[in-house]
Amino acid sequence: MTTNQVPDHHYPRDPHSAQRDPSFWTAAKGRAIDPSVLDRVLQKAAELGPRGVFVFDLDSTLLDNKPRQARIVREAGQHLEEPRLLTCQPEHFTDWSVEKPLRCVGIQDHELEGLVPKVRRYWKQTFFTSEYCVDDIAIAGAVDFVREVLSLGTRIAYCTGRHEPMRQGTVACLAREGFPVPDEEQVHLLMKPELAEHDDDWKVRARSMIAALGTVLAAFDNEPIHINSYFAHFRDAQCVHLLTDDSSRGIAPHPDIPSVRDFRRSR
Repeated sequence: MTTNQVPDHHYPRDPHSAQRDPSFWTAAKGRAIDPSVLDRVLQKAAELGPRGVFVFDLDSTLLDNKPRQARIVREAGQHLEEPRLLTCQPEHFTDWSVEKPLRCVGIQDHELEGLVPKVRRYWKQTFFTSEYCVDDIAIAGAVDFVREVLSLGTRIAYCTGRHEPMRQGTVACLAREGFPVPDEEQVHLLMKPELAEHDDDWKVRARSMIAALGTVLAAFDNEPIHINSYFAHFRDAQCVHLLTDDSSRGIAPHPDIPSVRDFRRSR
């Protein structure tokens, strides 16, 4: 794998994948949610203070990248001279499929086979860049929650599958949305050195870096395989699954891991 390639499970999905591969649909859908876990982990943070660490993934955990996705489709429309794509909006995305938003802007079934690969190619060239990730927006309640964690003296570790060349855009996005920005003292941003490294491998490697920061009290991630890994490794931490979207590999979160849809607590 070259540094210009990324794992297939991150690509906008092939329009016929759902028919060929049942694992296309995430095994996490339909899970019960438990927003009360957010209050419980804040209580743990208050008790331990600066010795504690909270771990947060970024994409589909703290940040919603649908605005980035929509921008890419619109720009693909400009490159391909397909004006219907210029109307693409974030709400047209419900998962990692590129077929669904194309249908939403009026692309017909008989046109998808020729157009989807072209849009997907442009997506691969732009999605994993600092220039584009700056468009992301905060998941509901996430800014207030992370800021409250910080106010308790707890360390924050943003542990993301993004690679180092995306750091500038990521930090700019965090700052614009109001998240605590990395200072390498109380707030840390852990990123893959290279794009080619698989997210699964990176998240395992990053566990030792996270442990070096203090006692892990809580970890938040939308990918079942990653939150399950934290659950197995940090046995005393409260692991929380974000029921947003994931790479649809047919993996379910561990049954003892609660799920939340976002970080709003007044429900």
